[in-house]
Amino acid sequence: MKRALFPVFGCLVFMAVAVGAVAAPDASWDKVKAKGELVIGIDDAFPPMEFRNEKNELVGFDIDASKELARRLGIKVRHQPTAWKGVIMSLKTGKFDIIWSGMSITSEREKEIAFTKPYIMEKQVIVIKAGNKKIKGLKDLGPDTTMGVQLGSTSEEALAKLNRKFKEIKKYDTNTNAFLDLKIGRIDALAVDELVGRYYLSQKPGEFKVMSEALLSEPIGIGLRKEDAALKDKIQSTLDGMFKDGTMKKISIKWFGDDITTWK
Repeated sequence: MKRALFPVFGCLVFMAVAVGAVAAPDASWDKVKAKGELVIGIDDAFPPMEFRNEKNELVGFDIDASKELARRLGIKVRHQPTAWKGVIMSLKTGKFDIIWSGMSITSEREKEIAFTKPYIMEKQVIVIKAGNKKIKGLKDLGPDTTMGVQLGSTSEEALAKLNRKFKEIKKYDTNTNAFLDLKIGRIDALAVDELVGRYYLSQKPGEFKVMSEALLSEPIGIGLRKEDAALKDKIQSTLDGMFKDGTMKKISIKWFGDDITTWK
């Protein structure tokens, strides 16, 4: 009888340890809190979300929102510029803690990383030079059109979904260079995030035009490693507070002239 007690007791101990291991929360938020800094991966040429002003300072909607979130968390924030085409891999390998850079939530990306709730609903649009009489709608994009798009962006994916043959598709590391080429005529049209497109229009009145037909609509969120559930929960709860007290609305009006944020 006594001999049978040991294996039973051993099993109970093993089960208790196993259950405790499963139930134990991850330490992702504790690690960030301990170092006192939230490192954020960004594309620093993505106005008006994040870009550099004439003093080479990082500014933009996401920059303001992330600084306020960090202030509420009682930590510092450091923005880490990175090549957008490798941003998810950089997150997964620990180069930074989160991606907060106007990132579209897509089914493909959700296979690799986690997201907060959307904070903006975005569209992918086509921008052309003002006065372009050849391109009036999506139907006019075809074999005679030289398209431009940012490499690794969802604009690139949206353009591919059109399933059209183009004369050429030029791919750029930054939208800044793409708009320069659109201005001088190296490309006929540019597939881009609506937020970026309309910002450039506001900066260069009468120079560009956004086509009324959108390629697609998509939500924008903050990207995190899937295993960092505690950090995600902390960020989400803080972000929720920023929506409730009107802070996100205020930041949106500053950069877009209207409240385009969403909270689901």
